[in-house]
Amino acid sequence: MEQQEKPNQFLGEESVGRLMRKYAIPCIISLLVGALYNIVDQIFIANASYLGSFGNAANTVVFPLTVIALAIAVMIGDGCCAFVSLSLGRRHPEAAKKSVGNSIILVIACGLALCAIYLIFSNQIIAMFGGTVNEETFRHSKEYFFYITLGIPFYMFGQALNPMIRADGSPRFAMASTLAGAVINIIFDPIFIFVFRWGMMGAAVATVLGQIVTAVLAIWYILHMKLIRPARADFGMDSGVCRKTLALGVTSFLSQISLVAAMAAINNMIRKYGALDPVFAQEQYAQIPMAVVGIVMKFFQIVISIVVGMAAGCIPVVGFNMGAGKRPRVRELFTRLLIAEASVGAVALLIVELLPRQLIYIFGAANESAYYTDFALKAFRIYLCMIVFACVNKACFIFLQAMGKALSSTVLSMIREVVFGIGFALLLPVFFGLDGVLYSMPLSDILTFLIAVCLIARTYRELDDTAKLIADRIPA
Repeated sequence: MEQQEKPNQFLGEESVGRLMRKYAIPCIISLLVGALYNIVDQIFIANASYLGSFGNAANTVVFPLTVIALAIAVMIGDGCCAFVSLSLGRRHPEAAKKSVGNSIILVIACGLALCAIYLIFSNQIIAMFGGTVNEETFRHSKEYFFYITLGIPFYMFGQALNPMIRADGSPRFAMASTLAGAVINIIFDPIFIFVFRWGMMGAAVATVLGQIVTAVLAIWYILHMKLIRPARADFGMDSGVCRKTLALGVTSFLSQISLVAAMAAINNMIRKYGALDPVFAQEQYAQIPMAVVGIVMKFFQIVISIVVGMAAGCIPVVGFNMGAGKRPRVRELFTRLLIAEASVGAVALLIVELLPRQLIYIFGAANESAYYTDFALKAFRIYLCMIVFACVNKACFIFLQAMGKALSSTVLSMIREVVFGIGFALLLPVFFGLDGVLYSMPLSDILTFLIAVCLIARTYRELDDTAKLIADRIPA
């Protein structure tokens, strides 16, 4: 047991700044690559003359359904990562092994179950997410969805194992496995779409091939784990371990699944109040608000991938030091993380306020109408004007999760994503029309930040509490 614990002791001894760089950078790259998967598919689909806007519409319909799969996978993976790190810090390697074994079985079962549900109810699900807008879009959506669904078990397995691999002390391997899958996707997308002319099937098959590669690399790593090599007995399901693991990962689940609900709410409000706008009520301009908000959300997704990567990459470090009772190191890490996240938000704010026109052109709006450009400039500047607060809020959610404060993290995430995020998206347009959709984002981030400040202050007090430090050092 002593040999198993020793390799991970550097998490409690190495400088906090060096550990942040070591764990956060690979995690950021992994999440950025994941965010670019959908964007890359859309770029190739949009440039295929025989697919065009119908193919892009189909891609948009299917995207939220992949987010549902991702939400389940990260709940299991991030929860396991946090549980393993806390267990190793407390010198309970057996509990860590049990969590890994149970999490692997959970993600396999969930992947197969979700795949079956998607295949059985494909028509109804596609219709639910807007795929019946016309016959051509429905046909492309069904084709794309079928092949993407076949890859769901591989996708979920690779995404869930990624944080477990980081918890085992191999963030670079976690990054490399994700990059390998993305490279496969980028290589085969143009071959299948332009050379073989497989259409939506080609785009989906290229994506699934990349997911299979990532899953295979994850399987290889499981067989060669450094610190947490689960035995056969660890794969026997333990309800207590599963409950604790999932509780620690529920914030990650909510942050992803709420995106699906938010997209549905925002799209419905854009469609409803866009039809009341004197310009966008005209048929030739009706699609502009939804297209623009989609572009803004893609930029936001890139920024949030960096922010979440920085925070999630620190989960093993936070968990280990909390478990080991090294609260001053956790406090230092929290401070550095908050400063780093705010800095990322500040850079993003400067970009959206000073260079929105350039962002619009990157996402292919150079030949659109003046109405498109005017609304896009307004959308970037209003919708993301409080992005600094959004970045700090995300850091707070994930840091609390890493500390084992699943309830506080979950409640704060629920308030932001569901109560404020969806609530304001539905309420504000009633008073401000289409602009109300744009105001919903900054208002949600301001109010959430006010709550987060209170939790941040309380967290600092707890980390300075000597009595709690001594209590934590007593073996459970």
